[in-house]
Amino acid sequence: MKKFGFSWKKAHKLLNKADPKKRQKFVEKLTPLLQEATRDERTIIYIDEAHIHLDTDEGYSWSIAGERNWVSSSSPGLAKVSFYGVYIYNQGQVKIYPYEKANSENTIDVLKKLKKDFPGLNNKITLIWDGASYHRSHLVQEAAAKLNIERQPLPAYSPDFMAVEHLWAWLREDVTYHTCYDNEEQLIAQVDEFQKRINKRPMEIADRLWTKTKINPAEENLRFST
Repeated sequence: MKKFGFSWKKAHKLLNKADPKKRQKFVEKLTPLLQEATRDERTIIYIDEAHIHLDTDEGYSWSIAGERNWVSSSSPGLAKVSFYGVYIYNQGQVKIYPYEKANSENTIDVLKKLKKDFPGLNNKITLIWDGASYHRSHLVQEAAAKLNIERQPLPAYSPDFMAVEHLWAWLREDVTYHTCYDNEEQLIAQVDEFQKRINKRPMEIADRLWTKTKINPAEENLRFST
């Protein structure tokens, strides 16, 4: 196959239902917002949720040749914790809030905590997140308005624009990869230590949680709706 110009590589998912025109419009809206953020005229906040299971994430790792690579598990079943991941773009800082589940009430609680935990936020706040039903609920919209938080939804089927997706990958590498937790409290404690550790390195956060500001026309042409 190499003779014909092929190489062995990991495949990447391309969501066909994403609308290239809406994605382009999002980029056009995002660019001036980020420019304002660099001038400290606006605060950009990315929020995303992840449901992290207590049981181990298996994967590749170094092990003795010829022997099976075992990972210990206490069999916690489908037990999980729902985390709200927050990325303060201007500050290169993150917050990870644990909840039993993601819903309108807990989303409102997160918005209130942001105001409390980051009292120095610029008065012009733009929140970027996906179109989850509880993000769009009347209660959440009303709470955001009272807190003077503008909402900028992502285009549908476009997780590549969500910077917090990189945070989840980082967390899994450091916290859940090859590790099983007996209970929710253990997992929450390790996630808390993780966020404290990486918040000491804002430049690394800014590098790893990079924000996508351009789209590749060749890739967009590959999208088609079924």
